[in-house]
Amino acid sequence: MNITTIKLENIDIELILTNANDLEKTFDFELLKKLSFKAEQDDLCFLPESNKLYVGYSDDISSSIATSFRFVSTKEYINNIKLTTSLDDQESIYQIVIGAFLGNYKFDKYKSKKIDIHIKSLYISTPSEKDFSETIKKATTIANSTNFTRDIVNMTPDDCYPKVLAKIATTLANENNLECNILKQKQIEKEKMNALLAVARASRHDPRVIHLSHKPKNAKRKVLIIGKGLTYDSGGLSLKPSDFMTTMKSDKSGACAVLGIMKSVSELNIDIEVHGFIGAVENMIGGDSFKPDDVLVAKNGKTIEVRNTDAEGRLVLADVLDFAQQEISEFDYIIDLATLTGACVVGVGNYTTGIMGHNENLKNKMKECAKKSGEFATPLDFNRFLAKTLKNEVADICNISNTRYGGALTAGLFLSEFIKDENKDKWLHLDIAGPAYVEHIWGVNPHGASGAGVRMVVEFLESL
Repeated sequence: MNITTIKLENIDIELILTNANDLEKTFDFELLKKLSFKAEQDDLCFLPESNKLYVGYSDDISSSIATSFRFVSTKEYINNIKLTTSLDDQESIYQIVIGAFLGNYKFDKYKSKKIDIHIKSLYISTPSEKDFSETIKKATTIANSTNFTRDIVNMTPDDCYPKVLAKIATTLANENNLECNILKQKQIEKEKMNALLAVARASRHDPRVIHLSHKPKNAKRKVLIIGKGLTYDSGGLSLKPSDFMTTMKSDKSGACAVLGIMKSVSELNIDIEVHGFIGAVENMIGGDSFKPDDVLVAKNGKTIEVRNTDAEGRLVLADVLDFAQQEISEFDYIIDLATLTGACVVGVGNYTTGIMGHNENLKNKMKECAKKSGEFATPLDFNRFLAKTLKNEVADICNISNTRYGGALTAGLFLSEFIKDENKDKWLHLDIAGPAYVEHIWGVNPHGASGAGVRMVVEFLESL
């Protein structure tokens, strides 16, 4: 889809963006009033006789635009769209473009009849003649990166296993001038990443550890982004119930977000050195499965008693976090993204990312960046009493706490054990278990993968 502020010759439909305060100023006000259109958030009113679609908004422009694009995409005759708006600030145009691309997203890889995405062009008509070209370019890049992430998350476990995820990373590196290093089984063994290897060992697919690097000249900062890449999670011997196992293709969402972030960072050429690390593993069952009661020796030498093989993502991240700090010893921030706990979904709902860490200012900064980007996120606070629930009589630490409560926080506290003391205030853990994959449409997001974390983290990197 091409988005421009240059007038199109042929217009199939006009979208008119309005709110309750401006509704009386619209040309069709009397007709809209009869049709009970109130121009509230995500309200639509289609006037087929004039080919106009009125779009209401209050506080979320991108969601309203996404809703209108889903409607428009059902009309096969519509190819070229004019969007009329009284808004002419850069932020509003950015939100319009984001909403258009994210709302126009379709995933039909597994459909026998493919969906024809027929919308070719969008012309944005504003009261002024400001130059929005850079804003449109940035929004298009970030939206495309989010949709790229969605595509990978939506792939089935038979089509996307660790080797495939590594191939996707390699292709991205070649196309976007990124450095790429892939560790295979023997190299991972040499690095003594035994916690990760334990999770992987019952799968027919060998694990991969992926390192992508964006290194601009005279970079102002250096940031490490770590992603959990469970291409499928059966729960291992602590087998998930069948209805909990459905959608576990989405357990690679953190890794896919890292790929989307690296795509955005390189295409926007952000002047920050960014390193993306991914632990790509499949957690399956078999005669070689790791077991409850096993004691694993992580890469940093800590011993971990396994009491639940379904608490596997933190084992993978433990080794990858340590590996990242070994490879890049000096940096400004280290951020991990993971669909880590159902407890986070219980605590804050399907739509919100949980932000954890030891640095209150850093947590609040990420929350602000999430809000600005259009994502929902909220800080969750650690405390010393929950930390005690991970203590263990058999090993240094247990992979689950001794209480059923505060599961998102205890998982974050477990990861904290693998962050070096000097890096604790530089670290953030983003639990995206809620928003990464939801089985209904919400806001700018479709059924399935949302690309959670991409817009938020790119906003954070740009804010530096």
